[in-house]
Amino acid sequence: MDPPLRKFIFHDLQAIEGYIDPPDALVFLSLLRSQASAGLGGAVAEIGVYYGRSYFLFRRICGAQEKIVAIDSFEIGEAGDIAQYERFVENGRRLGLPVQEDLVIRSDSTLLKPSDIEGKAGPVRFFSVDGGHMLYHVASDSQLAANSLADHGIIAFDDTFNPAWPEVTVGVADFLRAEKGAFSVFCITKYKTYVCRQSFHAFYSEAVATSLDLRAFSHVETEFLGSKATRLENPMRRRIVHELLVRAGMSAFSERAYR
Repeated sequence: MDPPLRKFIFHDLQAIEGYIDPPDALVFLSLLRSQASAGLGGAVAEIGVYYGRSYFLFRRICGAQEKIVAIDSFEIGEAGDIAQYERFVENGRRLGLPVQEDLVIRSDSTLLKPSDIEGKAGPVRFFSVDGGHMLYHVASDSQLAANSLADHGIIAFDDTFNPAWPEVTVGVADFLRAEKGAFSVFCITKYKTYVCRQSFHAFYSEAVATSLDLRAFSHVETEFLGSKATRLENPMRRRIVHELLVRAGMSAFSERAYR
């Protein structure tokens, strides 16, 4: 376990507007570190940057030398408000994690090709898909991610089982079926589904099972389209304690709820 990095996740990162849940931040940490320990290199890519919460998590975990490709149309922002992209860059300055602006792709992700990503950063070892949530978005983004991925790469799909966005679930299932077993699910949380090539399924399953940062969660075996997967359960009481601490301005202590 890394106390400074956990403090960053549970305290510093909370100042950035965004949606990554602490359990998923710990999954990101565990998987990226398992790759680094095994010498499984490559870039990181993200579709759907928003104001950078998960982007700066990647920057903090991976370090200044690793390439993080950020893909977003950056069109959020009301009249009179600072533009989304400028807020994103400013958040990086405030955290001491400057945005790698030469690796930012300001575009609708459905218009991109794998070469647009690989030309900037090479094959991707971890690809976060959190862009448009309609079926055609997921269909396009899943192919973009899969075709940009290193052999040992991971795709993390956001909002897979969110009832507000049912087409995401359909899109992920369609992707897995179309790949005819080449990709399999190895981990599921409340908000995300983690996928890798079948040949690395055992490796990442073991990484989740043995991670000290994930021991606070119940590990329940489930199955998704023929693949054994670990579902990480986060009890409601822990969520409530964490949220109460954050809302009370005590986010520095909220990490204790996840030990």
